[in-house]
Amino acid sequence: MSIPKQNVLWTFLCCGLGVAMVSLDNLVVITALPAIRDDLGGSIQELEWTVNAYTLTYAVLMLPGAALGDRFGRRRMFGVGLALFVAASAGAALASGIGALIAARALQGLGAALLMPLNLTILTDVAPPHRRGALLGAMSAVEGVAIAMGPLLGGAVVEHLSWQWIFWINVPIGAVVLPLSRWKLTESRGPRSQLDLVGTVLASLGLFGIVFGIIHGHADHWSSVRVLASLTGGAVVLVAFVLWELHTELPMFPMKLFRHRTFSAMNAAGLLMFAGMFGSVFLLTQFFQGPQGYSPLEAGLRILPWTAVPIFVAPLVGLLSDRVSSRTIVALGLAFQACGLGWIASRISPHVDYVSLIPALVLCGLGMTFYFSPTANMVMSAVDAEDRGMASGAINALRELGGVLGIAVLASVFSANGALTSPDSFTDGMIPAVWTGVVLIAVGALAVLVAPRRPRETRPVEPRPAVPTTVSDRM
Repeated sequence: MSIPKQNVLWTFLCCGLGVAMVSLDNLVVITALPAIRDDLGGSIQELEWTVNAYTLTYAVLMLPGAALGDRFGRRRMFGVGLALFVAASAGAALASGIGALIAARALQGLGAALLMPLNLTILTDVAPPHRRGALLGAMSAVEGVAIAMGPLLGGAVVEHLSWQWIFWINVPIGAVVLPLSRWKLTESRGPRSQLDLVGTVLASLGLFGIVFGIIHGHADHWSSVRVLASLTGGAVVLVAFVLWELHTELPMFPMKLFRHRTFSAMNAAGLLMFAGMFGSVFLLTQFFQGPQGYSPLEAGLRILPWTAVPIFVAPLVGLLSDRVSSRTIVALGLAFQACGLGWIASRISPHVDYVSLIPALVLCGLGMTFYFSPTANMVMSAVDAEDRGMASGAINALRELGGVLGIAVLASVFSANGALTSPDSFTDGMIPAVWTGVVLIAVGALAVLVAPRRPRETRPVEPRPAVPTTVSDRM
């Protein structure tokens, strides 16, 4: 049965606004940290947790969020996640202390973990096959632009309003999207009628251990007992999770997905891409505000050549991905990204002329666009229809883990070679750190080449009874 074009557009609008809010909150708070410290106080570690509390719950609960959508209905859980995210945003804006802000950020991450893995599945279900590449490419571009625009928006809001408004801005958007999603989105469920509670607990605990260890690796040193115990314990629990999923009759996450070379390659590439990109953007925003002496807004504006490129190029790349090998486009994007960051690493100095960095920033923008646009379609097309919910959750979870890993690793490289004490010390640390990001993304480009040239033929969706839309179902 064909889906009305109008319904596809409404679905894209609802999912796109949800994705934009969640993605913006990855980095929007970074430029607001000095203002938050002045208002609420708190130690350096507590300020770091205003970022990490969101990232931790977001990354850890992504796969359970996808499983809940498959079990209880994707539209319903999308709405629950959106409502929780908006309520937590209001709580963050109203926070009277740093502890309350950290708690609100953790709840934001929980809402994002419920919302984010379902948007691709919901959109894929209504997208016509001949337009799927363009639609999923545009959705991925929305995510990429929102992530990259975080520092700019955060700087502008803090400078002209107050730090609370980086959270308040989510409330009116959510107030529009929540009823719209209940009205316009089509309900769907996965094939698993029971929730794999053991698998859900093991996945959550294992990812928590890994992410917690990565976050504390820089501050506590990678050889500390707490970090090693967290990383080792998380790895052991994840091994137990894999063994359980291989033998249980109703797995939360079907391990068979990793048999598909495209799925495995794109998840590896996504983790490495986000590691190199997040870590580099984090350092670059600090470079513009530190050694270069710009305000938060001025620093965000100087990243605009990177963040503005996808707005103009993404639609073209999305259309191109329906006609040209997506593997080629993604590999080229990662190569552009690596070259752009390599350019920055080779040119950076305390008094570098900003104009000389613009071509590098444009290259990074092109790389981000070429990567994001075809990736969603490649992953969703590589798996059977009943597995798309978990496939979406997996790629989003691994991307978020990559972002955590990238900031932690690049910060460790920075600290080992430089310091915040002077412009020269800052660039001494930044240069090898950004080169580390280049290596990570270059390895990601090689991982993409493992994917087959042609997409596999996926199993068609088996006919199933339509999910009735009733008044009670919308409640």
